[in-house]
Amino acid sequence: MEIFETLLGLLAACVALALVARRLQVPLAVALVIGGMALALIPGLPTVTLDPQLALVLFLPPLLQASAYRTDWPAFRFNLRPILFLALGAVLFTAAAVAVTAKFLVPDLPWAAAVALGAIVAPPDAVAAASVLKDFRIPKRLVVILEGESLLNDASSLVLYRFAVAATLAGEVSLGQASLSFLFSAAGGTLIGYVLGRVAMWVFTHLEDTLLDILVSFLASFAAYLAAEQVHASGVLAAVTCGLVLGQQQHAAFTARTRLDMGAVWGFVEFVLTALIFVLIGLQLRGILERLEQYDPWRLAGLGLAVSAALIVSRFVWVFPALWLPRAVSRSLRERDPMPPWSHATVLSWAGMRGVVSLAAALALPASFPGRDIILFLAFCAILATLVIQGTTLGPLIRRLGLSEADDEAANPAVTPQAIDARSQATVAAMTAVSEKLDDLNPEQAAAAEELLRELRQRAKRVSAASQAAETGAERLSAQLGLRLTAIEAARTKLLADHREDLEHEEMAALMAELDLEEQQIRVAMGER
Repeated sequence: MEIFETLLGLLAACVALALVARRLQVPLAVALVIGGMALALIPGLPTVTLDPQLALVLFLPPLLQASAYRTDWPAFRFNLRPILFLALGAVLFTAAAVAVTAKFLVPDLPWAAAVALGAIVAPPDAVAAASVLKDFRIPKRLVVILEGESLLNDASSLVLYRFAVAATLAGEVSLGQASLSFLFSAAGGTLIGYVLGRVAMWVFTHLEDTLLDILVSFLASFAAYLAAEQVHASGVLAAVTCGLVLGQQQHAAFTARTRLDMGAVWGFVEFVLTALIFVLIGLQLRGILERLEQYDPWRLAGLGLAVSAALIVSRFVWVFPALWLPRAVSRSLRERDPMPPWSHATVLSWAGMRGVVSLAAALALPASFPGRDIILFLAFCAILATLVIQGTTLGPLIRRLGLSEADDEAANPAVTPQAIDARSQATVAAMTAVSEKLDDLNPEQAAAAEELLRELRQRAKRVSAASQAAETGAERLSAQLGLRLTAIEAARTKLLADHREDLEHEEMAALMAELDLEEQQIRVAMGER
């Protein structure tokens, strides 16, 4: 009962902190972490401990699958080279830089333990990146690279972490064995995620039930992760691959209602899990401080600042050469993919927030691990520094560099020339399909078909009007859509005021659902989420 009450209290705190974040215009993740730290220091409140294995299994699979589900696969594949440069190269380079810094400042720390610290804090967090980036409109390529990196880098960092831990406890490690393990982990996790994603798609085709489809989509994420971990493959890559498969096949396997309902359910779950993650990170402060009572506070502060600085600076040192050197060497790459502006490299370098994976990996260190307490403290400092410093300054940096698009200037994906042309062709295809059926219909069916054709012609006119509005300016189109919303609200008000008593509940619900769907279509066309 106490656990349930604590959970409800945390969720209530998440709501309050989300409102504070909105009022102060700071990233939600920052407000949640700081709020969790404040809660941890309040006397009398119960201590909340985070089980590292439970944290990884409970939070990572659904959040990774949800991010992968929304991933633009063609854009992801086109940017695979820079994504891998960050997900593999940046992780290894950052881990090395942090390890050297930690070993220099704490000479008693074994090299393998220092590498373990580097592996713990090296990977930027997928949840943190999504939480911060969703508030800004930046070039799509930057978003694809950052989100793609955060989806893949946990696999490389966790393999390095496991071997650093094994080397510390056993005293030796084979580089060849570590390399083979990484290849097996990556290939095995990808294969398992793909197979379970295809199995889930087969199950969806036989269910034809929205609620069951949504339930299976959740089970698929956990099944992929746990199956991969059972054979010591990458559960992270398994969950990501499963999400990519579901995302690519969603329009073939799911009904329209399933896609709409699934978006609402998954959106709610993502918010709850994300909020709990960052509050729980902050709540670990009390336990971390209790373990370090024997250390000099000033020395601890200096160590935390030094390691956090090495973590942040090493990413800059890696990103700029990683973008420039391949193009300097390869002329074909320069022609195919010119050097991006330095402002892009700056944002890529600064957007390196750490989160739940780093904390869970630190907490999972064995109790007898050399320097465990100091490693846990330094990992917490790295998470706090990157979330608070980089998370709060990323927005101003983006605006300062001129990469942020104002809401009224940002391209609306629903009214781009390509989208309008595609919508026009789809409408023509619909009219052609109905026209081809006319000769085979009886008179009553033909009359119904003619009515449908008139409706489709009206839709074609609306598409043409949207095209003209897009050509003459977004203001006219915005006005048209706004007036349609006004009309829908008037219709809803009329139904509720004059027909609440004379309509059955099911009839009223059906009419309201029609208006809700039409309103949602308009809001999508307006670029709202």
